[in-house]
Amino acid sequence: MSEPQFPTSLGVSTTDSIRLFGQSLPDELIGHVGFGELAYRLITLRPPTAGQARVFDAVLVALADHGFTPTAIAARLTYLSAPEALQGALAAGLLGGGSRFLGVSEDTGAFLAAALSSCAELPTDDAGWDALATEAVRERRAAGGFVPGLGHHLHKDGDPRTPVLFALARAEGEFGPHLTLFEAVGRVAPAVLGKQLPLNGAGACGAALADIGIPPALLRGVVLLARCAGLLGHLAEEIRNPIADTVFRSVESHAVYVDPDA
Repeated sequence: MSEPQFPTSLGVSTTDSIRLFGQSLPDELIGHVGFGELAYRLITLRPPTAGQARVFDAVLVALADHGFTPTAIAARLTYLSAPEALQGALAAGLLGGGSRFLGVSEDTGAFLAAALSSCAELPTDDAGWDALATEAVRERRAAGGFVPGLGHHLHKDGDPRTPVLFALARAEGEFGPHLTLFEAVGRVAPAVLGKQLPLNGAGACGAALADIGIPPALLRGVVLLARCAGLLGHLAEEIRNPIADTVFRSVESHAVYVDPDA
């Protein structure tokens, strides 16, 4: 009976070698590729072009940290509870990635991909893109859902990351159909929805990642990869200058019993 085989195109180790993508890790990869380039290749199984690598790195930077978000607070509070398990605090922060924080990039990418797949041919001018965006926004609104990538709880007048990501993708020749449609969504949304909502940076990141070949199902994974660095930074700061105990004691001291039958 033959031995079972478990095929992989990633890493394989023997007693005297470590190979990744069929290359020697110590001789051909360590010191020769950056982490962003490696992460892109791990996901897609192909080396990024220079433009793809720059956009990928820009997205990682854009999503790494955004202050005291719920995920950062969760990581700090978990570290307060279990300082002997740094991995638990990191995991707590990552597990908070969802529809409101850290999941917007994936939701936006999926929304744009669905709209693009609905048309036989891509539009060739702004009017065509606006029409496609209008249809997509109306369908989402009719279904009772939010349009992902629109609005921000803090940056009401515009997310400062969005124009920078747009400009970088254009400069690198990576401004593809997802970003083009996302930009059109920003143009038509006020008229369709009846209110002004800015295109947020998380949505722009999702569109940019989709344009450089990251599958929609893996977009949130890239976001979590970026946020892992930010959470590690929060935990390092928590060790140097802790605030989690103050947060805990503030909530505890202001807890008020409410009679559910009152």
